[in-house]
Amino acid sequence: MNFQQIRNATVTLEYGGQTFLVDPMLSKKGEFDPFLPAARDDRNPIVELPMSVDEILDGVDAVIITHTHEDHFDQAAKDQLPKDIKMFMQDEEDAKLAKEAGFTNIEVMEEEVAINFNGVELTEVDGRHGHGEMATLAGNVMGVVFQHPEEKTVYLAGDTVWYEEVQDIIDTYTPEIILLNGGENQFDEGGPLIMGKEDIYEVYKAAPEATIVVSHLEAVNHWGLSREELKNFINEKGIQSSVLVPDDGESYSFGEDAANN
Repeated sequence: MNFQQIRNATVTLEYGGQTFLVDPMLSKKGEFDPFLPAARDDRNPIVELPMSVDEILDGVDAVIITHTHEDHFDQAAKDQLPKDIKMFMQDEEDAKLAKEAGFTNIEVMEEEVAINFNGVELTEVDGRHGHGEMATLAGNVMGVVFQHPEEKTVYLAGDTVWYEEVQDIIDTYTPEIILLNGGENQFDEGGPLIMGKEDIYEVYKAAPEATIVVSHLEAVNHWGLSREELKNFINEKGIQSSVLVPDDGESYSFGEDAANN
């Protein structure tokens, strides 16, 4: 299994002989409006892609869209992804948006039902995009569990905070690799929309044997947790060997025992 951090929640996963592109935000720096009201009002994305779009798309077999917020599926992705590429989405509402953009090969997932894609089992799991009313306003999101006989089980959590369902997913699937969105993004009111450092620590305590990779950092204007702050926190907790914080463009290969840059 090979993981590459692209930018924000955009990552690639080579798994079971297939290459998956997750939550493509392919815009150039500053190409769309900020998410407001927030502490910063920079236009998004606030950093450039670490590589060309052609490099990102090279060899991709399927795209997973956990939800259709602009920082996960932007206009640049709609314009530049091949219209016939295999695309997995969480519900008919999201699929409708993709169809309206011209995509023709969309599969709508169903929660807790495994889909076999060329030998890789993909299972949709739940997420909660914030707390209380904010989660309702943010709308539905999904995570995905990846399983293959010759690979470690991967739990892609997507845009979620820590709550009881995350614990249940970990207990059910015992993932060895957990991919978290951990930028503690938030608006001026309503609290975090995704995990912050304390949430990440809860995931570690729920799965101390797993390797955790934290994505969705420092790429859109409403981020609340920096890489530096997160690294300082995990060092203080003594869990730096279990929690990885990749820079944009950085990749890891996960073999039988460990992750290697």
